[in-house]
Amino acid sequence: MQELNTFNKDLMAFIAASPTPFHAVQEMASRLQAAGFEALNEAEAWQLQPEGRYYVVRNGSAIIAFSNLAGSHVEKGFRMVGAHTDSPCLRVKPNPELNHNGYFQLGVEVYGGALLNPWFDRDLSLAGRLSYKTKAGDIKSALINYAKPIAIIPSLAIHLDREANNIRSVNPQKDIPPIVMQAEKGQQDFRAMLLARLKKEQPNSDAAKVLDFELSFYDTQLPAIVGLEQDFLASARLDNLLSCYVGMQALLSNKDQNALLVCNDHEEVGSASSSGADGPMLKSVLERLVPNTEQLTRALDRSMMVSADNAHGIHPNFADRHDANHGPQLNQGPVIKINHNQRYATNSETAALMRHLAEQIEVPLQSFVVRTDMACGSTIGPITASNLGVKTLDIGVPTFAMHSIRELAGAKDAHYLYQLLAKFYQQKSVAISA
Repeated sequence: MQELNTFNKDLMAFIAASPTPFHAVQEMASRLQAAGFEALNEAEAWQLQPEGRYYVVRNGSAIIAFSNLAGSHVEKGFRMVGAHTDSPCLRVKPNPELNHNGYFQLGVEVYGGALLNPWFDRDLSLAGRLSYKTKAGDIKSALINYAKPIAIIPSLAIHLDREANNIRSVNPQKDIPPIVMQAEKGQQDFRAMLLARLKKEQPNSDAAKVLDFELSFYDTQLPAIVGLEQDFLASARLDNLLSCYVGMQALLSNKDQNALLVCNDHEEVGSASSSGADGPMLKSVLERLVPNTEQLTRALDRSMMVSADNAHGIHPNFADRHDANHGPQLNQGPVIKINHNQRYATNSETAALMRHLAEQIEVPLQSFVVRTDMACGSTIGPITASNLGVKTLDIGVPTFAMHSIRELAGAKDAHYLYQLLAKFYQQKSVAISA
């Protein structure tokens, strides 16, 4: 129990420190470096040592970490875990200044498939990346985080919307611009505000002008263990920072094998970017580890990818939204996700291997298949499998309220997944005989 509590406490600290993909990658890089991993630069030649541990960052929002501990990649292959750093949210538009009836608001764009109603009446803050010009005329980037409530999206009172409890649709253009302060029209320059914030966070900054930004609103309520018996973990961005953390901790526990963790950006919007799973980042790193095409093909045939992304737990109020035989329970273990239309990459062989590993360490496993009359979501699993030709399994922790501003998972399940991924990383072989 003490191990579980310590694990969850650190998981919650990681999520709290990671309000945006940029901050998540910064936090992961810091933790990896403290554990002895060496930073690599894609623009430079790599001099990799046989027993080395390394990480590389792209766009500040995606990271790949790996260890060369088992010798030949060709003969041993890779044990790979994949997750993603982004979550549905509200992103600030380039020209966001809005003034309505004496209130200063910021125009926002919905990023990903966000559940919008829970964003109302929450204490919101703002964080992300700034690109700025220095006094010497150079262009640099920096992260900022207001770290306290600075905005809110108030609901319309029930007296003015009598049908709100019967039907409430949200117009993302006009209903959700957050209120930041009271101010007269024309007195606000958002970029000037950002420059002032940057100088407050970094007093020695040589920034002269903010040129552009990628900023996200987020809920300031901290993650918490909740329930009469402390059964649940409630937090923003469980999808999918939980898997990023679990994958990182499993990688740090690896002592023997060629292990790799990739945390891509932009999964929630299709993964088609330089730092997304449908981009070249992972393949580029693997090609630098095994430059010969034939040898890389041989290495990948001896490899396996585990795509870790949250699953839908069966909601007690909406149990009919699940297939009756495939409704995962919170705190009953990770969920193998299966879809024969290839929305998930799991097949019988990869599922069998994972079930075998779970039996060895007595970690419970569950299965999820979407109702046949409902559409199925997807993950980086099928994208990575089709790009690399590597056998792949989709798995994740069951959650409620996926894509809400605050999601809910079982307090035991992240640790179960950690144990399973740590066991997977230790495998000398993932070959499956015919």
